[in-house]
Amino acid sequence: MDFHKYLLAFLGAFLFTTCSTNQPTGPQAVDILGNQDYLAFSYGGYREVSRDQAPTVEELKDDMRILAAMGVKLLRTYNTQQFAHAANLLKAIRSLKEEEMDFEMYVMLGTWIEAEGSWTDQVNHDVGNELNNKAEIEAAVAMVNEYPDIVKVIAVGNEAMVKWAAGYFVQPAVILKWVNHLQALKDGGEIPAETWITSSDNYESWGGGANTYHSDELVALMSAVDFISLHTYPFHDSHYNPAFWGVPDAEKNLNQETQIEKAMARAAEYAKSQYEGTKAYMVRNGIDKPIHIGETGWATIAASSYGATGSKAADELKEKLYYEYMRKWTNEAGMSCFYFEAFDEQWKDKGNPLGSENHFGLINLKGEAKYALWDMVDAGIFEGLTRNGNSITKSFGGDAARMMETVLTPPLSRELGILEINTVNINRGVGVSVTEANYVIVHNEMDPTTDATLTYPNSKVKLNSWEGTCGIEMDREGVIHLTTGTGEWWGAALELMGAGENLAEYTNGFLNLDIKGTSKARLKVGFQTGTFAGGDQVNNGVIFGQSAPYKVTERWLSYRIPMSDLNQGAKLEDVTSVLFFLGESNFDGKDIALRNVYYSKN
Repeated sequence: MDFHKYLLAFLGAFLFTTCSTNQPTGPQAVDILGNQDYLAFSYGGYREVSRDQAPTVEELKDDMRILAAMGVKLLRTYNTQQFAHAANLLKAIRSLKEEEMDFEMYVMLGTWIEAEGSWTDQVNHDVGNELNNKAEIEAAVAMVNEYPDIVKVIAVGNEAMVKWAAGYFVQPAVILKWVNHLQALKDGGEIPAETWITSSDNYESWGGGANTYHSDELVALMSAVDFISLHTYPFHDSHYNPAFWGVPDAEKNLNQETQIEKAMARAAEYAKSQYEGTKAYMVRNGIDKPIHIGETGWATIAASSYGATGSKAADELKEKLYYEYMRKWTNEAGMSCFYFEAFDEQWKDKGNPLGSENHFGLINLKGEAKYALWDMVDAGIFEGLTRNGNSITKSFGGDAARMMETVLTPPLSRELGILEINTVNINRGVGVSVTEANYVIVHNEMDPTTDATLTYPNSKVKLNSWEGTCGIEMDREGVIHLTTGTGEWWGAALELMGAGENLAEYTNGFLNLDIKGTSKARLKVGFQTGTFAGGDQVNNGVIFGQSAPYKVTERWLSYRIPMSDLNQGAKLEDVTSVLFFLGESNFDGKDIALRNVYYSKN
């Protein structure tokens, strides 16, 4: 190469590097986030049942044209290097920008962060999967430098800290490590200085719920990010925590659409309450950062928990109302809302085509705009646009009466079972020993708010049917109803949703409960310590049944079970399920009820 060519090549490389890392390239995150002119969506363009079959650049360009027609200018993605989706998406946007000078689409680039030993029985939540996490971050760095005009935000992790993600979650310190790394790259000019860094996670992971998530590391993380990307899902809680969902008696005589409108308004208020809880925790710790909704949405089809046999939440009318309520709130509040999601995807629950996770999109896999977008179809904004070769038409053939036939009214409040016990002692920190005389799970008379000798758990308690093998819920009178399983095995538990509880001072105490039932099943009942994922889970229990030492009859019987009988070598410093049930024999699918469950020191 001669000198002049060398010089030109050097200057070109220098200018590219300078532009890609130091010079602003169009609007930046600070200009886009919270700006109503930059409508945000969560986006996955997958068409097939596996993410290994990534959409092509041309397929993604079709999606971008559809989204742009809707006024969308900001997308959130989930991985960088594990799958080809993110790389193809950036190529697709770049190609459209070259074809159309005024085309705009920006990206909040997600990186997948997971624990060491994820998806195995040796998971270590305190340590990250260094190989994967480093590769995801390095890919994000390369992408933001190659596409500084498109990538405006990098998110470290997607629901990576929420503890119900038992197979892979990490502690905040793992996320903080990579956030600090990216902030240092910004400071050093190695990625564009205007790039904003965040983590996308559940509202509880951001301190808006159980105090078991509160920690110095979380506060440090909140201080380190440029904004908080908050997830909230009233749709899921219509099943798991439906206090807001049911139709009150005062509304039971209203017409169906009015009942549903009011239910969806309550759902939106429920989402706001989770935002407010997170904001309060942030302010309480002296932090002032923007909060944007990183993910929220409403499914239109569900086979079980959210369908006709469950909370009756899933349909297109409810999706439309929720979408409108959330857009109105976040627009007025000056927040971005990365609505989940633009298009249905079928890989999320590939073994169950009717699974709700496959149906959160506003446009289905056939290219049909759901009810929320019918007005846009009428306005002609999708004219000439296609997806998978299909023109964008209305679902149900545009027949509103047919659509309404699929719409279900939420159950009456008094008919709803409860799957989450929310009475919590927020003042006891993680791992702190319970010192009160009585530890109350649910009781008709014991009230820890008025009696200092009583206390509640340090986090919410989830009534969890293990792999759907049986039924479990609590009614409004505080009675826990268990429908025993009929398969090869069954089990359920009242699981602490935060870290384990320290009941070491109850070593010589008792588990107290009332029980009755029609089932002839023999079952083990007690408490669990440790976790399955951690390899140290222990079922500590005794046998109940019609012919067992602890009998179950059709009338209420009260038991005071010594912890010494229950304990199977447990570490009482780490009680993770305050009550569990495991079928032993005679699986008959009949009912057992429990009430007045508490632990006592004597």
